[in-house]
Amino acid sequence: MKKNRKKVLKVIIACISLIIILVAGYEIKEKIRINKIVKSHKTEQSNIVKSKGRNNSQHITTAVQQIMIGTMSNNYDNALQTLLNIKNAGYDSIELNDFMIHKSSILVKLMTKFSGMPIGNGGKLDWPKLIKESGLKVVSLHSNLGSIEKDAKAIAVEAKKFGTDTVVITGMYKFDYSSLDDVEELVQSLNQAGKALSEEGIHLLYHNHNVELQKVTPDKTAYDIIIEKTDPAYVNFEFDSYWMADGGANVPALMEKLGSRMKLWHINDRGHTKSGPYMTPILKENATELGYGNMDLDTLSAIAIKNGVEGVILETHKNWVDNDPIKSIQVSAGYMQEKFGGQENEVQKDNATEPF
Repeated sequence: MKKNRKKVLKVIIACISLIIILVAGYEIKEKIRINKIVKSHKTEQSNIVKSKGRNNSQHITTAVQQIMIGTMSNNYDNALQTLLNIKNAGYDSIELNDFMIHKSSILVKLMTKFSGMPIGNGGKLDWPKLIKESGLKVVSLHSNLGSIEKDAKAIAVEAKKFGTDTVVITGMYKFDYSSLDDVEELVQSLNQAGKALSEEGIHLLYHNHNVELQKVTPDKTAYDIIIEKTDPAYVNFEFDSYWMADGGANVPALMEKLGSRMKLWHINDRGHTKSGPYMTPILKENATELGYGNMDLDTLSAIAIKNGVEGVILETHKNWVDNDPIKSIQVSAGYMQEKFGGQENEVQKDNATEPF
């Protein structure tokens, strides 16, 4: 019996050791890959393209969502170089996530990694210093409803520290969007949170995914209820058109319904991933760089501009050109500058590599 226990123990120890070796090897390989990507895009601060029109009330801010550069933020130097590349590509700002600018638990890191949105080690870095050195602005701060309800003033202070007056709620976990009662309760919570933040000089926006498209009455979705019953004085919207297209919604109609309440727009394009021989005509849908997919972004851009959108934020989680988020950001910059730009110097085509 003792011999069997020793054998089992040896097997367990061997398995644990193998896992540790594999994880360590992966981390080393990933670090080398990230360092290589950042080095290939090395940008000096003196080369940064400066924006014009910041004093123009009609200027539309262009930004990148921080989740895109989670893997590039494995240390301070790489994070700074990545931010400089974002600035040099012609973007004005970055949109921060509170779970990426503070130390995150192993659970959060694993959850984001398995969902295809790894956050890296950015939580250990000095983001106020990084933002200042990069020359980027912060268009908004993503947070969560629970944190705002717990201490709205603390969230407001954090936002102001980064020079933004906008906080965005995203990700209502363990919430039933198919229940009218639950959605109406959410609306009340949003109005209260928005009011609390407004008293601190902060605007609250709600960010959608596709789950809001569930019907809560025969003719209304959860998103319809959220739009109709939130108070515009306290709650407005950051509209994600990719998620709504993914859910089969009439995206232009939704944008028109939001009208001027759509303060920020999460932009993405929807293409396909080519995998193996085409045995059938069905392709796997996936995100792609702006202008290279099948979404009618021109129509959506026209609606957004007409309704006075204040900022347009690029966000893709994967399927980047050469698995390189910086290159993907640069490619999409061409479309962003064409539709929403206003730069002293146009971004060079050499800086925006074609994805195909």
